[in-house]
Amino acid sequence: MPKFDNNSLECVEINTTDTPKYSVIWLHGLGADGHDFVPLVQALPLSAELQVRFIFPHAPIIPITINNGHEMRAWFDIYGTTLQDKVDVAGILNATRQVEALITKEEMRGVQSRHILLAGFSQGAVVALTTGLRCQKPLAGILALSGFLPLAETTLAAANALNRQLPIFIAHGTEDTVVPYALGKATYVTLKQANYPITWHCYPIGHSVCPDEILDMGQWMQSVLSAARVLSD
Repeated sequence: MPKFDNNSLECVEINTTDTPKYSVIWLHGLGADGHDFVPLVQALPLSAELQVRFIFPHAPIIPITINNGHEMRAWFDIYGTTLQDKVDVAGILNATRQVEALITKEEMRGVQSRHILLAGFSQGAVVALTTGLRCQKPLAGILALSGFLPLAETTLAAANALNRQLPIFIAHGTEDTVVPYALGKATYVTLKQANYPITWHCYPIGHSVCPDEILDMGQWMQSVLSAARVLSD
């Protein structure tokens, strides 16, 4: 599996073709790394004609406050598990800049921004949502699994009009005790009320991914990327 460095982020890269026309930047959760979701590439029901490049960045290794300062891969620091706890705003915004650098690199490699999809799990979903909504370039869509939007008010205030019709897939486990189901559902409601085209799914699982979810997200990705291709033709 070839790797590359970009803005201090090392990434695992999977090409489904020699000439990718679409890119999926997939962000892992707290304590994992870019290898975490690589096995999903083969499981997703995507047609070969989409010609997709999957990019799985490794988050930096940083101390995590809630884990007594233990260092691990994370996109931003975590101070607590409730909405009342402090949010690492600087860390989240720094992560969005790193993802934006990956988007720029894909454009330099010949992939239109509207053919780039952001995906993430847990912490990665937080960054994917924040980056995608604020992005100054039109994107293909956002896929957010078991996450939420901690800076909803400021993120929506800074949202780019170019992505007001950005398709968003949000999924959450009803038994999730790490990122409570209520947070995922609240994020869906917030974005739905802001008139984003949202696809919502919930599953009887904890903080994980299940086969039905993989099927649903694959079908959604197939639809969204196919639509992006039609719009660019």
